[in-house]
Amino acid sequence: MLVTPEYVFKDVTHITPEWLAQKGIRALVLDIDNTLTADRSQELPEEVAGWLETMRRAGVKLTIVSNGAEKRVRPFAEKLGLAYLYRSAKPLPFALGVARRRMQVKRREMAMVGDQLYADRMAAALYGIPGLMVIPRGPDLGAQVVLKRKWEKKHWQEYYDRGGKTL
Repeated sequence: MLVTPEYVFKDVTHITPEWLAQKGIRALVLDIDNTLTADRSQELPEEVAGWLETMRRAGVKLTIVSNGAEKRVRPFAEKLGLAYLYRSAKPLPFALGVARRRMQVKRREMAMVGDQLYADRMAAALYGIPGLMVIPRGPDLGAQVVLKRKWEKKHWQEYYDRGGKTL
């Protein structure tokens, strides 16, 4: 279960404050590429900007945790006014611990939102928090991610085979 999704959402905007509250989640750790925006993009889709504002108004704490370099992550996070960690080495869970302490929440009150099973989902599982997976927002531009996507297919299928739904 380290890689198979627990929850799958059509898009990050389908995660609601009400759903989070039902699960006791008060803080989200967010991936960037193909989660909040297209791969390597600095542009935030309007609907995601609205979603971030909805989360803020609901009191959900937000931190970006990305494997990207500082030159990729910092400008994007600063434009959104979000705390961030870069070169986080997901699936290693250490950056999730740093984010949790910064947001001052308990582990059980936090979830990871991302699109990659071998990075985001595995990091969440290793840290012991829910992984809220989203369908990627666009094509992957990195050869490494393209390769991992091929390996991920069987794990996505396991989720649906056991009755999992896209929320």
